[in-house]
Amino acid sequence: MSLSDLGFVEEQGSVYCEHCYEEFFAPSCSRCQAKVLGEVINALKQAWHVHCFLCASCQQPIRNNTFHLEDGEPYCEQDFYALFGTGCHGCEFPIEAGDKFLDALGYTWHDTCFVCAVCCTTLEGQTFFSKKDKPLCKKHAHTLKI
Repeated sequence: MSLSDLGFVEEQGSVYCEHCYEEFFAPSCSRCQAKVLGEVINALKQAWHVHCFLCASCQQPIRNNTFHLEDGEPYCEQDFYALFGTGCHGCEFPIEAGDKFLDALGYTWHDTCFVCAVCCTTLEGQTFFSKKDKPLCKKHAHTLKI
């Protein structure tokens, strides 16, 4: 039987049958400890089978998608923000790392979302008023209907 019948792998400039490659070179999966043959996910300084690198919440494979860590566990982006993220009170989108934000009226806001509820003038760093948890500029502080 030839290597072409068995399948082969090139490693460090040499050709190995699948059996020898598995024995000498294939990394072990961090989750199941079995040898990883075929597609490998390298994450968190470890090797994983695609079906073993899972979101700690939904248990779906993360594959090559963005993930975040919480207490050493990987989470898909959607579950991470749902479980641990802070949402902007103005737009309801997550406040992500690097976003400029502020806390006002008991809520967290993107700096660009903290605006007057009537005229949309930015209120960051400005004197503001509130009515029914809505920020108002000085001009609209006495507005009757919001």
